[in-house]
Amino acid sequence: MTSGIPAVATGAADGPALEPRPVAAPELQAVLLDMDGTLVDTEGIWWEAEAAVFRELGFVLDEVHRAVVVGGPMTRSASYLIEVTGADITLADLTVRLNDRFTELIDGSVPMLPGARRLLTELAAHRVPTALVSASHRKVIDRVLRTIGAEHFRLTVAGDEMERTKPHPDPYLAAAAGLGADPARCVVIEDTPTGVAAGEAAGCPVVAVPSVAPIEPAAGRTVVPSLEEVDVPFLRRLISGKEPATRRSCRAIVPNE
Repeated sequence: MTSGIPAVATGAADGPALEPRPVAAPELQAVLLDMDGTLVDTEGIWWEAEAAVFRELGFVLDEVHRAVVVGGPMTRSASYLIEVTGADITLADLTVRLNDRFTELIDGSVPMLPGARRLLTELAAHRVPTALVSASHRKVIDRVLRTIGAEHFRLTVAGDEMERTKPHPDPYLAAAAGLGADPARCVVIEDTPTGVAAGEAAGCPVVAVPSVAPIEPAAGRTVVPSLEEVDVPFLRRLISGKEPATRRSCRAIVPNE
């Protein structure tokens, strides 16, 4: 007696079982790099410029202020220094004087940090799109690019071209959009807590290379002692998830440790 329900064939007669399609790992779409203290050794030069300008105004800057102003946008750093010193100068005038003094100090060439030139050359060889994302003003960026090489970057983002700059995510979001990339597939390389905060707020994995101030390890953040630790396969593994973000982040790395 049959039930009237069609029998369902099973076994070899059905043919081979379908293999699940492999899911492609996320790919590295771009690398977004800070400038001062990350690619070029200029954080000390900025402090020298700030100290010189304030000496002319009659003030000696305490070293304690250095960690506060490092890596920040010019307006924030200048405002802070006016506040702590009580100097009789407007923010606009101080900004001009600081930028002018800095460009005087770097007239000629700027020292590249270890591993920076090799990394930029390797990114170009692998055709990985890159952007330079800095809180410095356009005038300063264009001067420093004479040393770094403008040809290494598809685009550059300057602090005075953004309504909000670091630690806000806007500069990194603008860079990713300009490259047509998903921020989650762009690695940000930074040297200061301010820059790291901007990259993470934009939703990017961040590689921190501390310069003046120490940077604590955190989820999604890899801390390395220098750019000599960073290459294209390493960056690709960060995006694919095959490189544990905590591999080099077991502790905070202090500059000049």
